[in-house]
Amino acid sequence: MGGIADVAKRAGVSKATASRALTGAGYVSPTTRQKVVSAARELGYVASTSAVSLATGRTRNVGVIMPYVNRWFFAEVLEGIQRSLLERDLDLTLYDAKPGTVGRQRIFDDYLARKRFDGLIAVGLEPADHEIERMHAIDRPVVMIVGDEGTTCTVGIDDDHAVRRATEHLIGLGHTDIAFLGGGGADWAMVDRRRLSGYEAAMAEAGLADRAQHVQSEVTLPGGYAAAADLLGDTRRPTAVVGVCDEVAIGAMIAARRLGIRVPSELSVVGIDDHEFAEMFSLTTLEQIPREQGSAAVDLLLQQIAQPDRPPVDVRLKARLVVRASTAPPDTRA
Repeated sequence: MGGIADVAKRAGVSKATASRALTGAGYVSPTTRQKVVSAARELGYVASTSAVSLATGRTRNVGVIMPYVNRWFFAEVLEGIQRSLLERDLDLTLYDAKPGTVGRQRIFDDYLARKRFDGLIAVGLEPADHEIERMHAIDRPVVMIVGDEGTTCTVGIDDDHAVRRATEHLIGLGHTDIAFLGGGGADWAMVDRRRLSGYEAAMAEAGLADRAQHVQSEVTLPGGYAAAADLLGDTRRPTAVVGVCDEVAIGAMIAARRLGIRVPSELSVVGIDDHEFAEMFSLTTLEQIPREQGSAAVDLLLQQIAQPDRPPVDVRLKARLVVRASTAPPDTRA
């Protein structure tokens, strides 16, 4: 493997020009840059990350912080982020910030302050006030996926639109007794609140506000199962359920089947996400494609890095209704 001097000699330029061409630190004509890049490739030369950083002030590294790395949504988002970064020859540093842990506190109080990245993507965080301040204090562009718009750039689905589509789908089939399952408690997530609000608005617009019902549950498959088992055990049970997410909706389907309630002839169920299990359970859902959100976040972050003074941008993607076999008109014989 040759050094920078060998690359410069083969390309017929000075070492300084070769360095500028490979690091991006200063102007080099496109023709000269291509000659240098070709020479470096032929010699197997790769500019070191530290050299590029010294020359440009950039680390060519993006920080990603998320509360979970082993849950479906977060894993899919991470896949989209990584794919987009690799396409641009950029590195990734992942911070696993589980809520309520000492590790999360150290990430916000120490690791982020080291600024080992050019920008930060925060995924699905419900940050406390001091954590938001920490992210702004690092003086690096920040993009949030499933975050609160206004203070930073955000990417996510239009939760109001998604839940309205889910609820309107059931109303269109003839259902009037529709329950919203999931979320609640003292510390439930902002995204779950938005989805409940969309459900309540759709019910009100259909003249069904007095029939709206929110059943609280943990936003997990077991949580959905437990809450649905209690809800469906009542003789005055609803004919349809909107799950705050697919995992809750699938939990409700399992509870219904164990209670001898047929899906969809006796109970229709709609979820949101298009989880990897949705097809297996034939669940009607709103597809949000988390990988696309990850890719969109990278695009937005790189724009912010290139133009630090750009005002915050809020990108809300529209989820697509995917109709499967978990919804049908209500049984009029009931």
